Amino acid sequence: MASTLQLLGAILLPNVGGIFIGAVFNPKRTNFYDNLKKPSWNPPSWVFAPAWTTLYSSMGYASYLIWKNGGGSEDANLALTVYAAQLLVNWAWSIMFFGLESTKLGLVNFSILIPLVIACTHCFFVVNTTAGLLMVPYILWLSFAVFLNYTIHVLNKKSEKARK
Repeated sequence: MASTLQLLGAILLPNVGGIFIGAVFNPKRTNFYDNLKKPSWNPPSWVFAPAWTTLYSSMGYASYLIWKNGGGSEDANLALTVYAAQLLVNWAWSIMFFGLESTKLGLVNFSILIPLVIACTHCFFVVNTTAGLLMVPYILWLSFAVFLNYTIHVLNKKSEKARK
């Protein structure tokens, strides 16, 4: 029973954080996101919630495997510390992009987030191969997200400068 609750907690943590940040910095609260020029390949808005729920759940499960299989080892502690850091930086992206209405700060966030996620994935692989593999879709999604953020930034650079 305790193991099930720990697993549930590990999966819920990133999701609850993402839901909270998403609610506070909801792109629908202002017209910022709606008014941005976006590329034709920008996913429809409904794609983001299931994508992030899946990614957050996978990350949470991976962190549980590290905690469970790492047994408090130095490698597991490092992996979970890097995991926590990348999760905080992940959540900060919504604050920077939507809250501060800055496509540029979104890119700055990615310059910190992506190396952290790669480091986290590497640390996870050291402790548990499955946990490392569970992080790979997250890296792929972030690769897409940074390209999307960059494209939106380029398309809106002049209008963002004018607003400031």
